[in-house]
Amino acid sequence: MSTALYETEPLATLAKLPRPTVRTAVAGVTGYAGGELARLLLNHPRLRETPPIFLGRMSSEADGTTVYDLHPHIAQNEIGAPVVVPFTWETLRDSGTEILFLATPHEQSREWVPFALEAGIRVIDLSGAWRLHDAANAAVYKLHDADPALAAKLQEEAVYGNPELHRNEIREARLVANPGCYSTSIILALAPFIRAGIVDVEHGIVCDAKSGVSGAGKAPTAKTHFMYAADNLSAYAVFGHRHTGELLEQLGLSSDQIQFTPHLLPIPRGILSTIYLRLNEKKSAAEVEAVLRNFYAGSPMVRVHRAGDLPQIQHVARTNYCDIGFELAPDGKRLVVVSCLDNLLKGASGQAVQNLNVMCGWKESEGLL
Repeated sequence: MSTALYETEPLATLAKLPRPTVRTAVAGVTGYAGGELARLLLNHPRLRETPPIFLGRMSSEADGTTVYDLHPHIAQNEIGAPVVVPFTWETLRDSGTEILFLATPHEQSREWVPFALEAGIRVIDLSGAWRLHDAANAAVYKLHDADPALAAKLQEEAVYGNPELHRNEIREARLVANPGCYSTSIILALAPFIRAGIVDVEHGIVCDAKSGVSGAGKAPTAKTHFMYAADNLSAYAVFGHRHTGELLEQLGLSSDQIQFTPHLLPIPRGILSTIYLRLNEKKSAAEVEAVLRNFYAGSPMVRVHRAGDLPQIQHVARTNYCDIGFELAPDGKRLVVVSCLDNLLKGASGQAVQNLNVMCGWKESEGLL
């Protein structure tokens, strides 16, 4: 496959670290995550001289729509309103785009990524198109590739975009698959304990997670309608949520070792995951806390709470933090871990910008505090 549009420098040149700035572009700016991504990039201190390009539909006529028309809450007086231009590969070439954010449907990301990579453009994809390496897990997205062999090769190259777990790989990656929101909250809560080898995984892990309505996306449905969601709490996708595969692959678990049940909260944004597990030997609260603090030393976007101090959604809303706390039973073996984050930020766009910072060699929290 060839785009036949570009003459680019080698990727090694583009990936030199650190970069003083970088030319970015965003495809898919109309949704909730796209709006947050636009806000973060427009305010990023490294991008003041090279503001992002915002791309609309492919082959559509430019109609003068601006990002502020789509998301009035991010409007600024200091700079001109950024216009959304039609998506073309020529626009990306002529603008010198080096990193492309895709806040697009899974199928669109799966189609466009091979073209972008061949053009020498690194990609941060916010969809689920490239997150899963196991075919059985990826089947939930029902993806179809024009060139299956090439797609399989790129899938092997894709790096799961959780900086706390894969920081070194993300630095050099051409394709970063931004994690799902539920999976980020659960993986960050469990990874320190599982990697320390202190979880009795055969006993089973239960993840009870609850998300605000924005997690379902901007397009309205019967179950995200105000009359359904307000004054209500409902479970859904039991045994079948598409983020389950991320938990299995990133935590090295089998499907019979973990149960994840999502719920819809009647709030705009935020996720709270309550995770029940058993340790394979008795621990003190101080030892449990030390596992978390040691694992996240040097991870500025994870805040570890003291034993018994449990996180709340209101403390992470509109931030890129993931807050983690726990309670240990008197027997020293039953552990409840609570993880909170904003599904649109640490669960989507904020984490994408965190990945941008890692890829460019900048301070990981830059533009996010």
